[in-house]
Amino acid sequence: MNTLSVRLPNSIHHHAKRLARSEGVSVNQLVSSAVAEKLAAIDTERYLGERAARGRRVVIDAILAKVPNVEPEPHDRLPPVAKRRAK
Repeated sequence: MNTLSVRLPNSIHHHAKRLARSEGVSVNQLVSSAVAEKLAAIDTERYLGERAARGRRVVIDAILAKVPNVEPEPHDRLPPVAKRRAK
C-alpha cells in the first residue's frame, strides 16, 4: 500500500472527519472509498463515451422501431411521482 499526503481545506477536513466518525470508518478509509468511487465514475463515463462514439444512430433507430408501442403490464409500471419521492 502506498502513502499519499493530501492538503485539504480545513472545512473539508472537518467535514470528512465528522462523516467518517458517523460512518464508523477512518478518514483514510473514507477518502480511499471516495477516490475509488470517483475513479469508477470517470472510467464509466469514458467507457460509455467510447461505446457511444462507435454506435450509429441508424442502427439504434432500427432496433427501437421493433419495440411495440404498448402500455406496460401493471406490475411493470412506475408509481406516481409523489409516491416515488416519498421513499
